[in-house]
Amino acid sequence: MTQFERTVAVIGAGVGGLSAALSLLACGAHVTVVEAADAPGGKMRQVPGRAGPVDAGPTVMTMPDVFEQLFQNLGANLSDHVTLEPETVLARHYWPDGISLDLSPDPEISAANIAARFGPRDAAAFRRFRARAQRLFDGFRGPMLESRQPSRLDATLAVVRNPQLVIDMAPWATLAQSLERTFRDVRLRQLFGRYATYVGGNPNLAPALLSLIWRSEEAGVFRIRGGMHRLAGAMATLARHMGADLRFGTRVAEISRYCGRANGIRFEDGTFMPASAVVFNGDPRALVKGYLGTATLDAVDPAPLENRSLSANVLSFAARVSGPALAHHTVFFTRDPQMEFGPLADGHPPAAASLYICAQDRDSGKPPAPGALERFEIIENAPPFHNALAEDPATCLTRILNTLKSRNLRFFPPPDVTALATPATFAAMFPGSQGCLYGQSPHGLTAAFQRPTARTKIPGLYLAGGGAHPGAGVPMAALSGRHAGAAIARDLGLTSPSRQTGMRGGTSTEFPIADLAPSRSSPS
Repeated sequence: MTQFERTVAVIGAGVGGLSAALSLLACGAHVTVVEAADAPGGKMRQVPGRAGPVDAGPTVMTMPDVFEQLFQNLGANLSDHVTLEPETVLARHYWPDGISLDLSPDPEISAANIAARFGPRDAAAFRRFRARAQRLFDGFRGPMLESRQPSRLDATLAVVRNPQLVIDMAPWATLAQSLERTFRDVRLRQLFGRYATYVGGNPNLAPALLSLIWRSEEAGVFRIRGGMHRLAGAMATLARHMGADLRFGTRVAEISRYCGRANGIRFEDGTFMPASAVVFNGDPRALVKGYLGTATLDAVDPAPLENRSLSANVLSFAARVSGPALAHHTVFFTRDPQMEFGPLADGHPPAAASLYICAQDRDSGKPPAPGALERFEIIENAPPFHNALAEDPATCLTRILNTLKSRNLRFFPPPDVTALATPATFAAMFPGSQGCLYGQSPHGLTAAFQRPTARTKIPGLYLAGGGAHPGAGVPMAALSGRHAGAAIARDLGLTSPSRQTGMRGGTSTEFPIADLAPSRSSPS
């Protein structure tokens, strides 16, 4: 096989694109990764801050085994490149009535905390809920998450093998309806309904099946020492040491097609790079809307892509703080969830919203030195970006800070509007996304089957990232890249294990520009 027959171009250095690159390198492919931003990571980005770089993207690391496998396939160890620190408090939760609740990776600690605050009946309900989530996760991980091409037949066979799954998945109910039947206390319904937002869903519209998300969190939430962006830097470093060509600050103008097959990419300066396969690590909607040229307009079915997920307003800044004790992950719930999810369902900003805070310098709730600057990321759910409904950033910032002040949480100095990223910001950063951080909507029991998979309708063109199967979230994006790599390896006959013996050039754990914030829009 010639070098050209092994050449793959990856557009976008987000987690999905980097995962695809690592998977392909393990098969002996010649890989070029092209990224418009100045650093890897895509949505896993950082911004400058007075206390050092501040994470401004995903904050939760779960399912580390997905990444351990990627590194092991190349003769490396994840632990040699990033340090994972397990959270002893998965998240701390506050309600307006003064009730607080810590959840733990130890289910008995969580159950005891629930019993102390909400009574033994809801503690028993929690045990039933987590057992159900465990069965759902175990039952569908293989035929759905780890399958390159999930099918209704495979899902049906999983149910036939374990009929209990029919009751567990409650196909007749939304997540909110299922939780209403499970928990007596409305605050616990609100808490566990929040997990739909992890994949851009509204608990009033998302299927009850999404309760399985709880299992992946209870199995372990990890901090990455130095910030989540370190993971992207480590993946990029490993790819480069294994021979990949990584080009940052470089834009792709179009994906080329010859005789019906993707055959390379053209850069903005007109330079053409031939490739036997192309991986697009971006929102699939960008392809059918012509952001990568006219050759990809028929790459995927466009109709499902118009059902968009939620977006977010994201504040990333450094400040001193006073008020309630914060864990690394803390949620301040609104009094009435319908004031949040009702407007969001109609495409409007929330009247009042729950707020998630990542206190990036806290170790399971241990405060830093008195008066020290801390780095924070605050996330508020928001609708996708539409010009007619775009919210003024100053209005959004005022609502967020006033909500936290009402809970006695104050920042000194308070962040200004330059620290805020809105759906409009994300729409500009990620072409074709409409500002959605999670791609296609997860609403409806069959949503998983409507999401684009690794293979597109165009031979030689593949997808990776949160907009492709199996969906949003850091480990899911990595799985999508692995699926793309496996599909390409099969289609091109890549079987060489020659690159699996070790890294070239040592075991550096630092990406040279990992601490720089992306300065240009990126499709990753």
